[in-house]
Amino acid sequence: MKTTKKLFILTLALTLSAGFYSCKKKGCTDEAATNYDSKAKKDDGSCVYPDPIPEEKEVEVTANITTSTTWVKTKKYILKGFIFVTSGTTLTIEPGTIIVGDKASKGTLIIDRGAKLMAVGTASEPIVFTSNQPKGQRDYGDWGGIIICGKGPVNLPGGEGVVEGGTGATFGGGASPDVADNSGKLKYVRIEFSGIPFQPNQEINGLTMGGLGSGTELDYIQVSYCGDDSYEWFGGTVNAKHLISFRAWDDNFDGDNGWNGKVQFAVALTDPNVADQSGSNGFEQDNDASGTGATPITNSIFSNVSIFGPKQTSGTTINSQYKRAAHLRRNTKTCIYNSLLAGYPTGLLIDGSACETNSDNDELQFRNNIVSGCATPLAVASGSSWDISAWFNTPAYANSVEADNANLLVPNAWNLTNPNFIPSGGSPLLSGASFAASNLQSTFFEQVSYKGAFGSSNWTSSWTNWDPQNTEY
Repeated sequence: MKTTKKLFILTLALTLSAGFYSCKKKGCTDEAATNYDSKAKKDDGSCVYPDPIPEEKEVEVTANITTSTTWVKTKKYILKGFIFVTSGTTLTIEPGTIIVGDKASKGTLIIDRGAKLMAVGTASEPIVFTSNQPKGQRDYGDWGGIIICGKGPVNLPGGEGVVEGGTGATFGGGASPDVADNSGKLKYVRIEFSGIPFQPNQEINGLTMGGLGSGTELDYIQVSYCGDDSYEWFGGTVNAKHLISFRAWDDNFDGDNGWNGKVQFAVALTDPNVADQSGSNGFEQDNDASGTGATPITNSIFSNVSIFGPKQTSGTTINSQYKRAAHLRRNTKTCIYNSLLAGYPTGLLIDGSACETNSDNDELQFRNNIVSGCATPLAVASGSSWDISAWFNTPAYANSVEADNANLLVPNAWNLTNPNFIPSGGSPLLSGASFAASNLQSTFFEQVSYKGAFGSSNWTSSWTNWDPQNTEY
């Protein structure tokens, strides 16, 4: 009897337990779900989760970059105001990344001395700095540009200076400059619609280089629609290859304050209707603003440059502010070799007695070049009696003049929407280059047979943009 009673009690307990368990509420027990049920004791697989928050595709950059940072191609970066990459910091930019400068705040990227910009794109994925305005509404000077400051030698008092344009950025290595200073690397980079002239002689250029050392690398860069100079070097020893200046407002290649760098393979193509009130030139090279003997003397060296100025034919109407294909002045010792200067009112201007003396002393050199399609191929300063023709035509210098640009056999070079700079067979550009000058013995220079920036290979293909106005970024 006792055994039967115990079995009954055990059976009853199990039955009640099972019933209790079966009555536990089922539902979503995950607090991360939108239908989470705090009273549910058993999850029934019904949880519903919110859509993931979309990753931010645009990043406003409003503060200085003080820790090393990488910008990625899956995001667009908007520069608001003056953005400094501070000393000791590296900004790395992935191939294919788009950076836009804010128009209202004059967005500008400034690399301080001791900082680095590592902007290394590829031919298929260039890095693009451009306007934040919609396509069809972009214009010269929509944003500031890129300013890179280094610790290289400059000929300003104390060995340093403040960059033009109101940023307050300081460049130069002072009393102990570093000729090999490294401010980073730019390769396959486009800079579009930049360049703000705050006031005369106080402008932000497309790419401003202040005291950059030879450890800095610049290669395959296109500056387009710049509101001032496409490229300006203030001192330093940095070298560059494969530079494009497209439709610049002012000068294409401007150097001063003791720049002692080298450039090979560069091309400029201008818009005949757009020029600066100060006078627009292909090359503009000075020692300093006053033409003093301050050292180091500007001794920039160019080889294989093609300057396609505004005047394709004698009948082309151009802006009256276009001046010279090369303006060498203020005691510079710039040297130009194996290059083409075409389509300006004046070809080569040797300006001032100091530059005349430098030329006579063989410190300013101009050799194996073609001056073409210029109403005045050669000129000196008003009042000068120096015989530039005798100097230019020295047989050993192997310079020549072409009266008509048609003789160059590069008719599509002046096409502003789809230029082709490759010379046709029989062009005088395809032969006659020389690298015998001591300035060209550096391993930096590739010894080619052609004059100008192009032989048979088009190094502008695939990574450039000749119509950024209508590109959707």
